[in-house]
Amino acid sequence: MARQVPTNALHLMIRVYKDIFPGVHSELNHWINKAKAIPNSELKNQALASIESKTFHCEGGSIYALLAGERWKESIRFIVAYQTISDYLDNLCDRSTSMDPSDFRMLHQAMIDALTPENNIKDYYYYREDKNDGGYLVELVQTCQSVLREAEGYAGVYQYTHKLGGLYSDLQVHKHVIEEERIPRLKSWFKDYQRSWPNLEWFEFSACSGSTLGIFCLISYTLSGQMTDQLAQQIGESYFPFMQGLHILLDYYIDQQEDEEEGDLNFCSYYDHGDQMKQRFVFFVKQTNQEVQKLPDTIFHQMIHEGLVGMYLADRKVSNIQHAKDFVKELLKVSGKKATFFYFNTKIYHKLKPGKPL
Repeated sequence: MARQVPTNALHLMIRVYKDIFPGVHSELNHWINKAKAIPNSELKNQALASIESKTFHCEGGSIYALLAGERWKESIRFIVAYQTISDYLDNLCDRSTSMDPSDFRMLHQAMIDALTPENNIKDYYYYREDKNDGGYLVELVQTCQSVLREAEGYAGVYQYTHKLGGLYSDLQVHKHVIEEERIPRLKSWFKDYQRSWPNLEWFEFSACSGSTLGIFCLISYTLSGQMTDQLAQQIGESYFPFMQGLHILLDYYIDQQEDEEEGDLNFCSYYDHGDQMKQRFVFFVKQTNQEVQKLPDTIFHQMIHEGLVGMYLADRKVSNIQHAKDFVKELLKVSGKKATFFYFNTKIYHKLKPGKPL
């Protein structure tokens, strides 16, 4: 696949369905087989559940492989492995009996090591009783490291991937501790960054830290050979906070009912009322639109932005949300025509493949 970045929505979707999704599912099949061989039953169950319920994270993230040119398969290999680590650890923390921040920190060291080819492998299960995964997590980390070792120029990008990976790991630690400690920890954490982002609330900053999109964008451009110091800095600024924040706020928006039933933290619940939430989502949409104009392949990044809105709002779970119809209408309107295209495209995809979210 030569580096021909799609410049219209139809071309994008053809490439996604023809090349990207089959590549993603090929990689995921490898990890499913590895997960099935995990000796510890709890770790096996969480590994398999994380892939089954969150395949769409790998599908969506791997669209960035279109930026990697001829090395698109390597990009998919990294993105699927890294996102699988993220989803697996999220399941371990969400559904675990452990509430130990040291445990969560050690688990998420895997995500830092995955971004740092020279780092040695560690005992990521050091603080928990369930340990024997048959090398599953280590192989995921080493897969990421092996791709990055062959990515010329990655050393110049590392400061940005490390920053984003560090914020992600910090968030996962703070949001999974015992319930009465979560909000104080997250608010205290935000104080260290509030001066840089005075227009964000603490829970919005947390949402901005919870996305892997900036990392996938940085890695894909690096693999393409197009990366420069200036581009790395611009991607960092264009993706964090607003593109990443929009991504995760949309994710929390569709999960509101599910998180309430499970007792999980949901950042959308901290808005004072529905109108305020809608206004802030509109703000994130507009800020994201401004930031992506500063990037090369602007149309591609704009389509990612609009695709996030369209695909998330087309999720079946939206029908269970109070006043969703007005919310969806307003966000599609402010996001642009392509968002509406992706919205209806996703609706059709759901009908053709029932039970499988995009």
